[in-house]
Amino acid sequence: MEARLGIAPIAWSNDDLPELGGDTSLETCLSEAREAGFSGIETGGKFPATSGELRPLLEQHSLALCGGWYSGTILGNEVSAERDRVFGQLELFRDLNAPCLVYGETHGTVQNVRTAPVGSRIRLDDEQIRTYGRCLTKFAEWCAEEGMPISFHHHMGTAIETLNDVDRLMNWTGEAVWLLYDPGHMAFAGGDVIAMIDRHSTRISHVHAKDVRADVLKGLNRNLESFLDAVLKGAFTVPGDGSLDFNAIAAKLADAGYQGWFVVEAEQDPKKAPPSEYAAIGHRALVSALENAGYSIRGD
Repeated sequence: MEARLGIAPIAWSNDDLPELGGDTSLETCLSEAREAGFSGIETGGKFPATSGELRPLLEQHSLALCGGWYSGTILGNEVSAERDRVFGQLELFRDLNAPCLVYGETHGTVQNVRTAPVGSRIRLDDEQIRTYGRCLTKFAEWCAEEGMPISFHHHMGTAIETLNDVDRLMNWTGEAVWLLYDPGHMAFAGGDVIAMIDRHSTRISHVHAKDVRADVLKGLNRNLESFLDAVLKGAFTVPGDGSLDFNAIAAKLADAGYQGWFVVEAEQDPKKAPPSEYAAIGHRALVSALENAGYSIRGD
């Protein structure tokens, strides 16, 4: 069983909350990520958008591109128009041999709206999710044909948030729609993080290793406070600093046969949670959990 360890740049700079690390340079992010022991990094708002610019930066720090967020709008857009929207990012990821494009559905999202309570997110009935699943499948099939599969990110504040949402989406999408497993977002949504692996292990193609602080989630008023309020309160953290059992998560993923990237992602206030320090904490905890589960860590 082989695992590769990556990290997301959101701990250094939060694109939805510029006050969190807005003045932190990309050079600082890349150098500290590598120093913490990671061999890959996902993209963020400060990353160059062409392979000619990004490749030498990654090579300078011995980092691979291990994915990155794409703000999808299939829920409110024609598939043909979405192809045009994604093509530049798809081409970049394909050129740099990324494992997948992380697709997050942002049509109608409240994840980036500070004034919108997290409980006010859009909800889809069965007929809507069937229609959405068919369109998403067509888009995913096209992306795969173009050489870059998608991995669908269930996410707080979006139309696909809960375990029930994921269950229904997986039921109404084809095999081209792979699934990103994020225990932090699933725990925030009130779902069983182990049951999700049991139900959908054959579709999981990418893992975000995100932890939560259960006390912060318990105290959150979801009818008044936003997703970004939760971030500022410290709802998320890295493995080894939160409430989730990553030994159990890693063991379950190993039992299911998952191999690939484990990407630490934890948006926090960098003044309260220094990124280099927390990257090291997350790396140590993840290595321990993965090795206990029988994984070997690929370092290149």
